[in-house]
This record gives sequence, structure tokens and C-alpha cells, in this order.
Amino acid sequence: MPKQLIIDGMPIEVEDGITLLQACEQAGIEIPRFCYHERLSIAGNCRMCLVEVQGSPKPVASCAMGVNDLPPNRDGSPKVINTRTPMVKKAREGVMEFLLINHPLDCPICDQGGECDLQDQAMAYGFGGSRFAENKRAVEEKYLGPVIKTAMNRCIHCTRCVRFMAEVAGVEELGAIGRGEDMEITTYLERGIVSELSGNVNDLCPVGALTHRPWAFIYRPWELSKTESIDVMDAVGSNIRVDARGREVLRILPRNNDAVNEEWISDKTRYIADGLRTQRLDRPYVRRNGRLEPATWDEALSLVAARLKAARPDRIGAIAGDLAGAEEMFALGDLLVRLGSRSFDCRQDGARLDPRLGRASYLFNSTIEGIERADAILLVGANPRLEAAVLNA
Repeated sequence: MPKQLIIDGMPIEVEDGITLLQACEQAGIEIPRFCYHERLSIAGNCRMCLVEVQGSPKPVASCAMGVNDLPPNRDGSPKVINTRTPMVKKAREGVMEFLLINHPLDCPICDQGGECDLQDQAMAYGFGGSRFAENKRAVEEKYLGPVIKTAMNRCIHCTRCVRFMAEVAGVEELGAIGRGEDMEITTYLERGIVSELSGNVNDLCPVGALTHRPWAFIYRPWELSKTESIDVMDAVGSNIRVDARGREVLRILPRNNDAVNEEWISDKTRYIADGLRTQRLDRPYVRRNGRLEPATWDEALSLVAARLKAARPDRIGAIAGDLAGAEEMFALGDLLVRLGSRSFDCRQDGARLDPRLGRASYLFNSTIEGIERADAILLVGANPRLEAAVLNA
């Protein structure tokens, strides 16, 4: 049953069962938050999303308050919600001041700079000074794996990373110990995270406590051009965004697509861009006297042409790789035809099926949503944890 509310003087009808924060978003009102994430459970521990509810003696955490918990007024009129009153402004300034008590002024050297929620919200909802002159806390750095760079002095205890590992990745490898100021995020056993989705905690971190180790100190976000694309590292087809500086790809991030990958990608997808610049052949090599030696393009292509001309057409064949594009495969086929050979194919070991039956011989046309609804799934020769980590989440 729809719920009637008045938010900042604007009457609005919202669907049943949502939170007050979601209702404000439907009304087009921005509510600051750190711990809240629409794909994770509600923690309600940052208190940045406070709003004023008519009849309540103090501000209410909008992320944890459901619209069903707001009864109408005694006269039957809708509840009134205010998000911009002096009380709300003062409450948010107080929360921000508490969050910044121990947060170091690392913005000039922090990899999160330029896309940091704390940085943005401190500018929008905080104020320019602090009443605290005490020393900030010092937290020992944690090793969370080869792709997660930690600066735990910056942690604001939002627990997004903890909830992601438990609820999405399905492995409770992160948790919190201690209380209050002494609370720390840790792996308990002092070992790195082994999940194939661990890089997503870096995206979720609203501050610079968890950042991407392979990308440390390489770029600033405003230097990058962004291109939407599709992941080719597995069969899921995750939606991704490729960020580049000039002609160099520097990072790969997820794009939202509720029907495929939601907003998660696997570590294989995220960090495969390193292969575009690491241990790659930068020039042609020709084998002379059993050893590969650098050569010019003219020398290499002349040698290839001579070998092809010397071979009989029935001794020439080609197989296109799994990651070859349609244009590349067409050019390869055209080359083989001109050489008088018909021995070329693009089917790898995973598709040794009768071509007369077409794709219908091995595709069931199931959607990812259909997999979620399935009563049972039969996997043959596949390990989804390694081959399709997002599907396994």
C-alpha cells in the first residue's frame, strides 16, 4: 500500500517497505551517507543521514527508519520530514566533526582524492574548523592481500567492506574488533583475503582506508577519460568502465547492470589491464641459430611471407583465439583463402560440437536471473568460483 509523506514541504507517495532515505531519494533530495549502501544490509552506524521527523524529539537515522514505522499524525495527515532545518544541519556538522577527529589530513597523497565521499561531504555538510587539539589515533597497517592497499588511520568504521565480504562474496574474511575509538577492521587471523571479489571492497570504501594497490600513486581521477565496455575475461559479460590516460589503460571499474553483474566485477576482470603494459612484446623477434633476436617489422614480415610462399596450401592452417574480434577473424580467413587454404577455425576446446547444430547444441539461453531462480544447476567441467566469480557471488 503506498505511503503518503511530506518531505521538505513536498507531498510524495512512496511504495511500501522502503526506508526513509530511499523515500527522500525518490523525492529528488540528496541525503549524505557513509555506511549505507543499497546492495548491503543496513548498519546505521555512521549517523550522517540524520533527518528531522515531525513528532520525534531528536534527529532520526533515515537509512534505518522504514516508512512503515512512520504512523500518520493524529489528524490523519501525512508525516512531515525535514532534511534542511537548522537542527539537521547542526546534527550533520556534529557527526562530520566526530568523523574527522581521527581522520588524517592525507588528501594530497591519498589515492581516493577527487572521488572521496568523506572529502565531498566534509565540504558540503561540515564546517571549516575543529575544536579538537588532541593527537590523532595511530592504527597498525593490515595486510589484506595483494590488491588491497591499506591506510587504516583513515578508516571511519562504516563496515561496508565487512558486510560485502559476508553478504556478497560469501566468505566472512573481514570483521571488526575493539569498541569505539579502538575499533579496527581486520582479518582476525592476520592473513590476506583470498576471495576472487576482493577488489570490490576498495570501490565500496568511502574514504581512502582501502585503495587499489596495483594503481597506487599512478593517476588522479580527473586525468582519466572513461569508456563504457563489456568484460571479455569470462562468459558473464560484466558491464565495465575502462579509464585511460591518453592511450594507456590505467584501471577498469564496474558499471551498474542489475540483470548481469549489479555493480561488482571479479579481480581477474579488474586487474587484467596490467597485461596491456607488463611483459608484452614491444618489437618483432626472429629466431636465428635457435635464439630469438630483435628484428624490424620489415624483416619479420618478409620472413613470414617467405615461409608461407614456400609451404603447400594444404599444409597451412590457422586457429583464431578466444579473444579475437570479428574483424580480425575475417582478415585471417581472407588471408588463408588467398593462400589457397581452407583450414581455419575459431572453435577452441570448449566448443567441440557439431557445427551443423549451431549454438543451440550447447546454449540453453538461460539468463543470470533465471539461474538465481533455478531449483538445481548442473555444472560440467566448470568451476564458477574461478571462471565466473561474479556469478558465484
